[in-house]
Amino acid sequence: MSVGPEHQRLRPEDRANLVAYVDGELTEVEARALSTKITHSATARREVDLLKKTWDALDKLPRPHVSDQFHDRTLSHVRSDEARRGARLASATAAAATGWKLAVCALIATLAGGGGYLTAWGLWPDPDERVVRELSLAEHLDEYQEVGGFDVLEALMNTPEFGPDSP
Repeated sequence: MSVGPEHQRLRPEDRANLVAYVDGELTEVEARALSTKITHSATARREVDLLKKTWDALDKLPRPHVSDQFHDRTLSHVRSDEARRGARLASATAAAATGWKLAVCALIATLAGGGGYLTAWGLWPDPDERVVRELSLAEHLDEYQEVGGFDVLEALMNTPEFGPDSP
């Protein structure tokens, strides 16, 4: 069941522009397009007529009288809201900048610490390496300590069993 063009309703986008159309605030192209739709659709014309009648009824209502102070207070309130919003934005921006600086400092400190650790690990001598390299000395350390000094070794070198002429 198709709806004919004379019963076609306005789309939500067109309906949102009706107030601007009635007040003459649309651009020429937008007004012409909406006017064409209203011309071809009786339902759309009823919506525009209803809107015009509503505006006419609202125009007949008494308008409240406000003092000049109301205008000034309203503008100062809006300006203070904008200033607070700007201050919040500025403080949030400052906090974000501080956060980035801290993150960069932490990254630099981590890289420096890691580099220092790796450098020290590669250059610092391993105390166990000497023990492993001189393991035979470590295995017989007790015996060497019992001998005392080199005097005993020199005496052994002068004996025929261990001397330079030994077989």
